[in-house]
Amino acid sequence: MKTLLADKVVVITGGGGGIGRATALALAEQGARIALCGGHNIEKLKKTVSLVKNAGADVFDLPGDLTDNSFISSCIQQIHQRFNAIDVLINNAGIAINKSFEATSAEELDHIYKINVKAPFILCQQVLPYLRRSKCPAIVNIASVVAHKGYPNQAAYAASKHAILGFSKSLANEVYLEGIRVHTLCPGGVYTEMVKLARPDLSPEGMIMPEEIARTILFLLEQRGNAVIDEINIRRMGKPPYDG
Repeated sequence: MKTLLADKVVVITGGGGGIGRATALALAEQGARIALCGGHNIEKLKKTVSLVKNAGADVFDLPGDLTDNSFISSCIQQIHQRFNAIDVLINNAGIAINKSFEATSAEELDHIYKINVKAPFILCQQVLPYLRRSKCPAIVNIASVVAHKGYPNQAAYAASKHAILGFSKSLANEVYLEGIRVHTLCPGGVYTEMVKLARPDLSPEGMIMPEEIARTILFLLEQRGNAVIDEINIRRMGKPPYDG
């Protein structure tokens, strides 16, 4: 049976693992065509490519530097040339730092903003002309519970996630009447490599798995009626190890 997402072109950043890989695989199983944009770990990207191909989907990987505006522009142009369409953008790539407010340098703050805020901002701008030609255009930005809260040693990361939530809300209102849906996910602790590095004190027990986020994204992309959900906060029941 043909699904709503069959043959749709989905651009995903941060596809080398975690939420990005789980989402690429979930959408591939629905017949979507997958473009993996950005990333320096070629081995991890190739693993995702292999899994997507095994699911029977067409996949195009473009490793590169998401802090480079010219790369982003070239990436989107190449994806459109390859598939002749772009229907969905999923801004998933992100970095975190586990440092006190006073110990966080200006250079570290700049780097986090380039990946977590500027890259998705520019990507949204670059894909809008193509989304306007789609029959089911959507943008999904992955924020975090820290887009609403603040935790010790997370000031730079929290600032970046507040920023992506803010621009997503504005963008959603600007393009809503054009039929372009902009969603923001604000999950609590998801068990990914980034969380392992940023919060080595946490245990995977009780944390959200990447596949759960992927299923939520799938739900959002399949629901295009009048009951639009702008933002989803995903949390575990009970007392999680990471408040979310």
